[in-house]
Amino acid sequence: MLLAWIIIALILAAIPAALLTVNLPVFQPPPQSTLDSPAPAVSVVIPARNEAQHIRAAAESVLAGTGVTMELIILDDHSTDQTAEIIRALARRDSRIRLCQSTELPEAWCGKQHACWLGAQQAQYELIVFMDADVELAPDALSRMANIMHKHDLPLASGFPRQKTGTFFEKLLIPLMHFVLLGFLPLRRMRKSSNPAYSAGCGQLFIARKSCYMSIGGHSAIRSSRHDGITLPRAFRAAGFTTDLFDATDLASCRMYQSSGQVFNGLAKNATEALAAGSFSFRLWRKVA
Repeated sequence: MLLAWIIIALILAAIPAALLTVNLPVFQPPPQSTLDSPAPAVSVVIPARNEAQHIRAAAESVLAGTGVTMELIILDDHSTDQTAEIIRALARRDSRIRLCQSTELPEAWCGKQHACWLGAQQAQYELIVFMDADVELAPDALSRMANIMHKHDLPLASGFPRQKTGTFFEKLLIPLMHFVLLGFLPLRRMRKSSNPAYSAGCGQLFIARKSCYMSIGGHSAIRSSRHDGITLPRAFRAAGFTTDLFDATDLASCRMYQSSGQVFNGLAKNATEALAAGSFSFRLWRKVA
């Protein structure tokens, strides 16, 4: 009996291991930009609520971007800390920054989706980058992200930043993000299909084509969602668009959580929607588990 269970366990482990091997050559960072001048134009939208600890580093990393024409729109979602004051001080030194104040949260809306939707409506460029306030970009990140959008004519793409970890449970559990992605989602098939079952992304970093984004209603299409990493690509795919993924390890970094309690609360929230019955990963897992 013990031997039988060992064999079953090995078979179950072999399935994601095999898919991981197939996916790794496909899951690549965007190449260096080869776009001709003029430089691509990008609007960066950051929703921020009580992000005084992170917002300066995030904003400065965006402003240090090279090879792009850029604007930075920060949606202050009723912060009670120094978030707005920090951004105002930066805006006095750099005219590319715009601080916008969120309106009252409408019924049935998640705060982040509302802030992203308001920010996107302020964007003046066709490419819009949505990033969390605790993400920091490399100087060439925006130009390389714009490059992959133009090269493959993508409506939406999402990058998975390098995840900084500190506590034991961060180191133990945060890598599961990549394990689930690369071990259960066939990336080649995903790129050939607009089926919503192949929806995947990382809510920390998205880049969207504004015309496509607005045509589906943008974040208003996922207004009640707390996990845009899955639901935003799903909304695009439900409208017939394709979406893509890329490795953003050398483009961006993020410290998602600061304590074990935050790790468990955050993963529990994500599991509710990220492993929803409509996702390919969950259906595959349900078949083999």
